[in-house]
Amino acid sequence: MKFTGSSQYVATQDLMLAVNAAITLQRPLLVKGEPGTGKTMLAEEVAAALGMPLMQWHIKSTTKAQQGLYEYDAVSRLRDSQLNDAESAAKVRDIRNYIVQGTLWQAFTADQPVALLIDEIDKADIEFPNDLLREIDRMEFYVYETRELVRAKHRPLVFITSNNEKELPDAFLRRCFFHYIKFPEADTMRQIVEVHFPGLKKELLAAAMKNFYDVRNLPGLKKKPSTSELLDWLKLLVAEDISAEALHSADQKVAIPPLVGALLKNEQDLTLFEKLVFMQSRNR
Repeated sequence: MKFTGSSQYVATQDLMLAVNAAITLQRPLLVKGEPGTGKTMLAEEVAAALGMPLMQWHIKSTTKAQQGLYEYDAVSRLRDSQLNDAESAAKVRDIRNYIVQGTLWQAFTADQPVALLIDEIDKADIEFPNDLLREIDRMEFYVYETRELVRAKHRPLVFITSNNEKELPDAFLRRCFFHYIKFPEADTMRQIVEVHFPGLKKELLAAAMKNFYDVRNLPGLKKKPSTSELLDWLKLLVAEDISAEALHSADQKVAIPPLVGALLKNEQDLTLFEKLVFMQSRNR
C-alpha cells in the first residue's frame, strides 16, 4: 500500500515519501505547515487514492481527548429513569445505551482499515496530546462504565495536522512521523493552479502569480496569503473577467491588485501594502 499522488492534489516527492514512511512504520503522520497549505486535503486525497474510508475529528479549543474515545450520557439516563414505562426501564438497565462512541472508537472497530484525520491538534489544551498517547500507541482503550477493552481491528492510517500554535509534547512527537509542508515554490504553485483551473490563460496566470508573490514577500505582513487564498483570488478574477493587463503596473512595480481582500485579511497588512505602493509611486 503506497501513495503515489493524486490527480486532485499536487504532492511533492518528499511529501509522498513521508506518507509512505508513516504507512511502513505504522505511526501517525504529523503534518505541520502554514494554514492553507493543504494539510487537511492531504488526508482526504491519500484516503481516496488508497481506497480507504476517511474519518475526521476536527479539534476545537474545548475538545477533550475522552470525546474521541467515547462519552457517557448520564443526563439522558437519569431522564429516562424518571419515566414510568417498561421500555424506558429496560433501556436504563443497559448502560451501553448511553455510551456514545467517539471518532477513535469508530475507527478502531471499523470492519476495514480506515484513514483517521485528527485535524488541528494544536487548538486543544497542552494535555490533549498526552491524553492520547496510550490509545495512539497501543491502539486500544478501556471503557470503565461497561468494563470492556476496545482494541483496534485494523490499525488506522492516522493523519495529525498542526498549525504550530502550540508546541506538542516530546513523548507525543516520538510516536509520530513528522513532515513540514513548505510553502510551494512558483513551479509547484503553477501545477496546483493547473489542477484547479485547467486551461487558465498563461498571461493571466503569470500576472496573478507575480502579484501574489509580491504581496506575500512584503516584509512585516502579519498574515501572509496562502495557497488557498491564491485559489480564491483566481476564482474571483475569472468570475469577474479581469484581464491580465489589469494586474500589471506600467513600470512593473508593486501595485494594489484588484480584489486584494482575497489575499490580505486584516487592516494592518492592507495599510502596510498601501504605504509601500504610495512610497513607490512618489519615487517614480
